Parts: sequence; structure tokens; C-alpha cells
Amino acid sequence: MLKAGVLGAGHLGKIHLRLLNQSEKYDLIGFYDADETNAKKIEAELGYKYFDTIEGLIDAVDVVDIVTPTLSHYECAKLAISKGKHIFIEKPITNTVEEAETIRTLVAENNVKGQVGHVERFNPAFKAVKHQIHNPMFIETHRLAEFNPRGTDVPVVLDLMIHDIDIILSVVDSKVKNISASGVSVISDTPDIANARIEFENGCVANLTASRISLKNMRKTRFFQKDAYISVDFLEKKCEVVKMKDAPSNPGDFDMILQNAEGVKKQIYFDNPDVADNNAILDELETFADAINTNTKPIVTLHDGTEALRVATRIIEQF
Repeated sequence: MLKAGVLGAGHLGKIHLRLLNQSEKYDLIGFYDADETNAKKIEAELGYKYFDTIEGLIDAVDVVDIVTPTLSHYECAKLAISKGKHIFIEKPITNTVEEAETIRTLVAENNVKGQVGHVERFNPAFKAVKHQIHNPMFIETHRLAEFNPRGTDVPVVLDLMIHDIDIILSVVDSKVKNISASGVSVISDTPDIANARIEFENGCVANLTASRISLKNMRKTRFFQKDAYISVDFLEKKCEVVKMKDAPSNPGDFDMILQNAEGVKKQIYFDNPDVADNNAILDELETFADAINTNTKPIVTLHDGTEALRVATRIIEQF
């Protein structure tokens, strides 16, 4: 079991503490939080050991789980890496691309591993269909959330849309060619609703919408590719796959057949995979433990986190 410590015991930090504590792959040593009153309350109520310095916690563990506000990710990661510790770092990886590049360099120099908390990669609905996503040419995402003051210190692109940016970059095997975007601040000082269009060199186009001032919650992505339409509902953990194949010469009464203007007939059929229930946050933490123990590449690398931040930053620069 790897000795783990958590930096940051806010809403998400407390979830990480609970899951690391129940995991059979980690030995939770304790946590640090800048708010001493909050930290001592958590220690008293939940029993996790509170360290009163970041250095004290880092020295006591093998893996540092960084769940602090984004602005402090860089300094926390740098300190942990300098002491030879592996880092799990919540998304976005850092506040700037330059910081992310430095973290990647330090990890390589110190021979430790890092993973970024892009949790939607572990969403069971996405995992169920990812192997069927091949060379998508149009992608549409909607990530809408009801207003919550938590997270409004950063633009909605870094708060919400970055999830979808990471998913898209993980399935499109091409470089970004062009980005256009617009964003509007309604309640916060930073944009609360944004739309972006990402064009890739291979011709794929992704259209992303994110809002944190919606009247309902929605997290849906649709992938369109040759002879297939794939829909993933990240919120409901459901997926739908609609495929087309050449129509049989003698279709049955219930076969769905389409014929285009050239007379080519295609049969439509549904190929919806089973979605296995899981805890995505526990999965991402435990696969990181596996990567450390087997000396293999983490599922969401620091490179992945850096590229997602790079695209997100380019989108924000358009506002």
C-alpha cells in the first residue's frame, strides 16, 4: 500500500480523503489544509490526521494528492516533486501553461509519476464506448450547471469546459488548427457561459458549450463519425451507439433502412454497450497507484493535463 496524503480539505478534498481511506491500494496518512479551524474540525469529526505544515505531510507520504485551489497547485506540486514524491493533481493541472510545463520537467528530472484529475475519463458511460470512437469528424458537447458560488473564482472554461476539452483531445488524433470562442460574464467577474469551436488539422470540428448559470444540469457529448453516431450522457451515466452498415438484400420487416439520393441503402442498428457502475474518483486514484506500482504510464498524464490547459487558455484569450 502506498502512503498517501491530501493537500486541501475542501468539498472535493474531503471526498478524496474518504476514498483514499477506504482504498486497499493506499494507506491514508493524513492531510493538510490552510484553514486550521476547518482542518481541526475535520480531524475531530472524521478522524483523519491533520498535519499543521505542508512539508510535514509531504515528508510522511509516498503520494501527494493535491486538491487545493488551482492557484496553489504549482507551488504544492513543486515542493512534493522536489522531495521525490508522486503527485496526483486535480484539474486544471496548474494556473498557467508555463507552470504545467515546469511541473512536467521536474517530474521527469526527479523520476516520479504524476496524474491529473480529469475524472470524466473514468466515467462509466465514456469507458463503455471509448473503444468504439474512431476518427470522429464532428463533436458536440453541452456541460450546463446550476449556479454554485464554489468555482466562480475561475472562468467557466477552467471550471467546467476543460472536462470536455480533455475528453475531445483524448479521442481526436490530430493537432489543433484553429480556435474561435465567445464568453459572457453574467453573475461572476469571469465568464459564466462560453461557446468554443475547435478545428483540428484532420478536419474534425468540435463545438463546446459550457454554462454555470443554467436552470438544469446537463453533461452530454455527441460524436459523429463515418457510419456511426455515439452519444454519452456523463451525468446520467448512459450511452447510445447508432451504427450503419450496408443493407441486406432482403431486409426484414423490422429492419430500419435508409436510402440516399444515389440509391445506396444502409441499415441502421443500435449497439448500446452495458455501462458498469463505478466510482470514477476512486478509479482514477487507484489506477494511479497501479501506474506507480507497475511503473507504467498513468491514464491521464501530465502531458494530457497540460494540453487541455493549453486549449482552455487559448479559448479564454478569445473573450
